[in-house]
Amino acid sequence: MSTETFEFQVEARQLLQMVIHSIYSNKDVFLRELISNASDALDKLRLEALRDDSLGVDVSDLHIELDADQEARTLTVRDNGIGMSYDEVKQLIGTIANSGTAKYLQDLKGAKEAGDTEGLIGQFGVGFYSSFMVADEVVLLTRRAGESEGTRWTSSGEGTYTLESTAEAPQGTSVTLRLRPVDTEDQLHDYAATWKIREIVKRYSDFITWPIRLAAPATDATDAPPATDAPGADGEEQATAAREPETLNSMKALWARSRDEVSEAEYHELYKHISHDWTDPLETIRLQAEGTFEYQALLFIPSRAPHDLFTQGYQRGIQLYVKRVFVMDDCEALMPPYLRFVKGVVDAQDLSLNVSREILQQDRQIELMRRRLAKKVLSTVKDLQAKAPERYSVLWREFGRVLKEGLITDAENRDAILAGCSFASTRDQEEPTTLKQYVERMAQGQEHIFYLTGESRQALENSPHLEAFRARGIEVLLLTDPVDEVWVDAVPGFDGKELRSVAKGDVPLGADQEEQQEEREQRQQEYAGLLAWMTQRLGEQVKEVRLSARLTVSPACLVSDTHDATPALENLYRAMGQDVPRGKRILELNPGHPLVTGLNAAHAQEAEHEALAEAVELVYGMALLAEGGQLDEPSRFIKLMADRLGRTL
Repeated sequence: MSTETFEFQVEARQLLQMVIHSIYSNKDVFLRELISNASDALDKLRLEALRDDSLGVDVSDLHIELDADQEARTLTVRDNGIGMSYDEVKQLIGTIANSGTAKYLQDLKGAKEAGDTEGLIGQFGVGFYSSFMVADEVVLLTRRAGESEGTRWTSSGEGTYTLESTAEAPQGTSVTLRLRPVDTEDQLHDYAATWKIREIVKRYSDFITWPIRLAAPATDATDAPPATDAPGADGEEQATAAREPETLNSMKALWARSRDEVSEAEYHELYKHISHDWTDPLETIRLQAEGTFEYQALLFIPSRAPHDLFTQGYQRGIQLYVKRVFVMDDCEALMPPYLRFVKGVVDAQDLSLNVSREILQQDRQIELMRRRLAKKVLSTVKDLQAKAPERYSVLWREFGRVLKEGLITDAENRDAILAGCSFASTRDQEEPTTLKQYVERMAQGQEHIFYLTGESRQALENSPHLEAFRARGIEVLLLTDPVDEVWVDAVPGFDGKELRSVAKGDVPLGADQEEQQEEREQRQQEYAGLLAWMTQRLGEQVKEVRLSARLTVSPACLVSDTHDATPALENLYRAMGQDVPRGKRILELNPGHPLVTGLNAAHAQEAEHEALAEAVELVYGMALLAEGGQLDEPSRFIKLMADRLGRTL
């Protein structure tokens, strides 16, 4: 049969070289990756056979087989799973079909420089390429279930690969590695040695639900590890074992075992297998529901956010099993979008094995599981907050932005989400605060939880909106995530206290509110003429000019009306493609500032209106810049400022 030679896609070739030469420091993981791929192929065949009676495949003995030949220096990982067609081999192995490949390569290069490549590798789906770390040549032989012709793929990892069709291919996939020679001083990495294979499988793949069988070796020579402290099977015991295929893994699902039977290390390996993450999870969550509808869940909170958590194509969801049979990967229906970072397995007893994604979205039992799982995760977050502040701090740093999305989308669990949130505040530069802690510290007579939204903490701390609050010792939450602009309007309050923006509407500052109001009304009469004239003069930019109770240092600031959207929220909606009209805001003046008293005196004396109009324009521009806004005509503002400064020097 004809053989075709192809070049790897450019990005695939670059990534392949990085995998071979610099990404993995622990080469043992290549076998874990190949076994995981084989396990996925068996899962897919089992599911396909349940859905398609006409497939005509035997699923009575699905398994993974490892075959090592010490003399030939080869290792083969074989499965009788779903297999691949010719086109699938070409597409899946010759290219990296992901629109974010360039970004991935950039991240990998940055991680390489920072010495953190292992944390990223699992996100790229390049486990197959790890074979080239230990092999000079890799041969893949595969035949898709239901097809009569197979495909052979061969490459040395140098930039090209060959493809040929073949009739001599059993159903499933085998990957044969022509292993590199072993350094005589490094016998601990002899991947043709059966003791080494046993060690790797036990460490990384013991939880795989399919049997992993080691073909009987032709000789006992590789049954024992080198005479060192290296871990491995006992050589003498293995040498006397019967020479027949040996099942290396326990195959018992971790979620089906009791807590006493499973070690933390086993949980961590399961997490790494299903999440393709190199790091250990931050928290492990077990759940067992009994009664009319039974299911078991084993969930994991990662210790860091994946780089693509906020991209549209992020693969979220939980693996779904029914009576230990794999049904679906990334089952989105089992977890709300704001908990999309949670990984894990759910094994149900009463769902149909032939379930489809469309049915899942409408299934009442799936909805019950989704609600229960969400509540369990949120209660775990709250427990971490109370009992493990260091781990909670990591969780909130990595996933706080995502969790807060639930304040908008999940009204049922809003109180639980809010209780698990933490926020920066003016009270402490380092430690965030919970709303419960904030309420406990509220000043006597304070009726609201005050907050300010913006792009950064530094910008907010320099905001003129905080001046009166800082002067009175009133704590203000500093909210800098884009989602904060949205959820604050969806959440009415906490513990009976209303959330109130210090940059919107009037701001009640305490018990002496009536006294403040009386003083403001007196000042309002004193400044009535200036305020009316400025409102008319700035009518294109603002809806009103009034005196401020917020300001103690700055001459002016811009605020939104109580129920108006902030400029940041307007910009957020525009970025999402929504046509939002630009709203007018309120310009507040500080009657105690010399600039404002000077403006009032000049207006009362009917000073030259052109000069006064320029001064008013400058005041508005300064207020806009003070909150990080953008001027419509920066060059005009600079000219007015320069002319004004020139006349005063």
